[in-house]
Amino acid sequence: GLFKKANELATLCAAQVAIVVFSPGGKPYSFGHPSVEAVAERFLTLNLRSRVSIPRQLVAQPQREAKVERLSRRLNAILNKLQAEMKRGEMLDEAVKAARKRSKFRKTINEINLYELIEMRKAMGQLRERVKQRMSEIEASSSLLLLSKMATKQAES
Repeated sequence: GLFKKANELATLCAAQVAIVVFSPGGKPYSFGHPSVEAVAERFLTLNLRSRVSIPRQLVAQPQREAKVERLSRRLNAILNKLQAEMKRGEMLDEAVKAARKRSKFRKTINEINLYELIEMRKAMGQLRERVKQRMSEIEASSSLLLLSKMATKQAES
């Protein structure tokens, strides 16, 4: 989200932006417009004239500005997709947790011992038998309904 906002700021305000962050593991991540190096160099030299002027490389190369704009839009689209997928993943995690709470068996397959596995197998067998019984009932009622319709048609003829 931070890189996305920095990109939007750079795009909308024609600002030069640089962000460098380090993960807890010490891995660096950076974002810069036009580049981290250019912004850092400008900040370190504190050249007041360059602070208010447009960088020479952007003035000299308008196609570069168009390319940066195109890449910025592409980055925004990718970041939006990433954010949507992260939300989707969170929703799926919540759904799995909720299903596990409703379930008789609240453990993952790796947490189940032999006794629990035998109990689960027995429960699955009972469920299978109930499903077969229900299917038979549905088939029987369907057959009776079909016979009654056929009898009604014959009586009308």
